[in-house]
Amino acid sequence: MSSTLSMPRALMANFLGHAPDWYKLTIVGCLIVNPILFHLSPFLAGWVLIVEFIFTLAMALKCYPLQPGGLLAIEAVIIGMTSPAHVKAEMLANLEVLLLLIFMVAGIYFMKDLLLTIFTKMLLRVRSKSLLSLAFCLAAAFLSAFLDALTVVAVIIAVATGFYAIYHKVASGTDPHNDDHDHTSDDAVHELTRKDLNIFRAFLRSLMMHASVGTALGGVCTMVGEPQNLIIAENAGWQFVEFLLRMGPVTLPVLICGLATCLVVEKFKLFGYGAKLPGAVRQVLLDYAQAQDAKRSNRDKAKLYVQAVVAVWLILGLALHLAAVGLIGLSVIIFTTSACGVTEEHQLGKAFEESLPFTALLAVFFTVVAVIIDQQLFRPVIDWVLTFEGTHQLAMFYVANGLLSMVSDNVFVGTVYINEVHAALNAGTITRDQFDMLAVAINTGTNLPSVATPNGQAAFLFLLTSALAPLLRLSYGRMVWMALPYTLVLTLVGLASVYLLLPDMTQSLYDHGLINHHQPGASMIPSGH
Repeated sequence: MSSTLSMPRALMANFLGHAPDWYKLTIVGCLIVNPILFHLSPFLAGWVLIVEFIFTLAMALKCYPLQPGGLLAIEAVIIGMTSPAHVKAEMLANLEVLLLLIFMVAGIYFMKDLLLTIFTKMLLRVRSKSLLSLAFCLAAAFLSAFLDALTVVAVIIAVATGFYAIYHKVASGTDPHNDDHDHTSDDAVHELTRKDLNIFRAFLRSLMMHASVGTALGGVCTMVGEPQNLIIAENAGWQFVEFLLRMGPVTLPVLICGLATCLVVEKFKLFGYGAKLPGAVRQVLLDYAQAQDAKRSNRDKAKLYVQAVVAVWLILGLALHLAAVGLIGLSVIIFTTSACGVTEEHQLGKAFEESLPFTALLAVFFTVVAVIIDQQLFRPVIDWVLTFEGTHQLAMFYVANGLLSMVSDNVFVGTVYINEVHAALNAGTITRDQFDMLAVAINTGTNLPSVATPNGQAAFLFLLTSALAPLLRLSYGRMVWMALPYTLVLTLVGLASVYLLLPDMTQSLYDHGLINHHQPGASMIPSGH
């Protein structure tokens, strides 16, 4: 049939592969319209490009966003919305994030035996779905306060993929120890087990979302939790403990309410949560775990011990910042593979299959960030927010950061705002105490409302574009829907805390000597954004 196609139809059939024709025509239409819009209004064209890029993310299950998003980004460079030099500068400014994705995610891959063993035992021993969800959310929050959220999400993706593969093999009538099984297709799944498989998908979806939100709950608390936290802390001259204390009036109420939300949505089965582990699936996982324990040789046990030691090194290395995150990930790969006998090139290659497509997508995203900067798309919002005063200004900075962080890079939004606030401090427009509280509003506003969309949180975007998302039927729309209760609670509790609690509790910290007044003149952020 394909041999009878005319050349134009063949080209169209090949373009973006199996994506629907309407999607292909939409992307082509965007490519035609953008240069015209840019000629008429560069500012409007920039915002249209953001909407188009978000659209490609929303359609991630139809077509991986790298290709359509990449075409839009390349065209933006060609027509002059930004320059190749600026794109390179953005990539260099975010080199640590790129190295993290390349090496850390691959490093986690080589520790999956240990992770699967630990989490399988936890999954089988904690029978209450509400408590299990709370455990996943709390564990992700704790880890994300010290480790990068992408690292934490990589761990839970590896664990969930392992759970899913085990049961899918059994549901398809395949040996659960068969590593060649294709768990992306349900064709061989028996009808009697298909219902359990769908419930199991919903069960894993909810755990993944709870853990992903947990990374945001913990990541906002400390200066090492997110990249923008570190930029803001360095700019304000805060150390680890001072950052923790200054953020406390906002982050503590948000953490408590976020964990309460986890229990409520599970208890009342709201927004797609509440699915429990089917008895048949639990039995399969239990049998698998017992079989693994029974057949584990001394060599297998030695591998687990090695992975446990490397896990300790990973946590200490990241918590103490002994090296860039990506370099610690590279050391994890070297230590684990050397001690576990993984020495063939094709064995190593499998570990990078998950991370490299997303790394390329993130590089495309930096092009969009460069367009935002060059076309000054956020300038009107920033100028408007600076017209407010007092607690109203705190609240508006929080809201403005939250709205922009839903559609753009958190690091970029946080950096732009802290730069503008520092400029206002240098100009004498605001006092140093105002600057410190605005820095809290910027940090919390950047981190909390951004859970609304996958493009707001890199951890969410990583999950959406992972190989696990289509297996669990986790689309962009479903992710937004499942994140909605958290978005509302985290955003509103954070806003109320910034508006009502932050000024008084900050003053109380001063009065008790827990934090000190800073003299004006903290160093400016190094150029890069």
